[in-house]
Amino acid sequence: MEQEQTGQAFYSQAKLYDRLFPGNEAAVAYYRAAAGSHGERVLELGCGTGHKLIPIAADGHRCVGLDFSPQMLAEARRKADERGVAVEWVQGDMGAFDLDGVFDFVFITANSLLHLHETEALVSCFQSVRRHLAPGGRFIFDVFNPSVRLLAEADGVRRTREAFADPARGAIRVDVAETYDSAAQVTRGIWSFSTESEPDFFTAPVDVRSIFPQELPLLLSRGGLRLIERFGDFAGRPFGADSSLQVCVCESA
Repeated sequence: MEQEQTGQAFYSQAKLYDRLFPGNEAAVAYYRAAAGSHGERVLELGCGTGHKLIPIAADGHRCVGLDFSPQMLAEARRKADERGVAVEWVQGDMGAFDLDGVFDFVFITANSLLHLHETEALVSCFQSVRRHLAPGGRFIFDVFNPSVRLLAEADGVRRTREAFADPARGAIRVDVAETYDSAAQVTRGIWSFSTESEPDFFTAPVDVRSIFPQELPLLLSRGGLRLIERFGDFAGRPFGADSSLQVCVCESA
């Protein structure tokens, strides 16, 4: 499975991941509202530790979360149990999945879709989504809008990206070295986590594809889906050249 091969090590550290990415509350609010508008059964692909799906389940929806990382799913299960929320957690590959029944709302967030690098893997994902969409259902995902300038700056030089506090280790610095493979449209990175006493205590590759705005509707069409709206942020502003985000609302074609 391509998705597993390109991200498994990074996502094996679920608690570390949650502290590095504590969550986008605007995204949580957006997907909760979207779930509320589109029906009872909800599926999140690449659900991670459940940051967005657990609040949706708490709103009363019947939720399934699929992720390839058993460590991320274990942390999601722990958090849901702690909150007293019922979610069905499934280990699987968003590039090709087969679940029981159909869903009124399917979503992928936080660039998780971009762990699928090959065109056929993306199309396969969209075909799987199409098979699982109930009549009138909606599929929404968000991915970054590629900046040619930023891609050109991926020169392989290691730079500090983030810093955060960890209860066990104290202050943690995250360094990233990235290069851009223009033929594959994939940014290949090495993420390194360090403390003062433990330099590079955890290092893992993270590779993400760029999906350019003009190719995105074509990929969806090959998967049996139709792009019906695209926003530039979670507040619903129109998508444009200066948008850093593509928030895509889709239906069955």
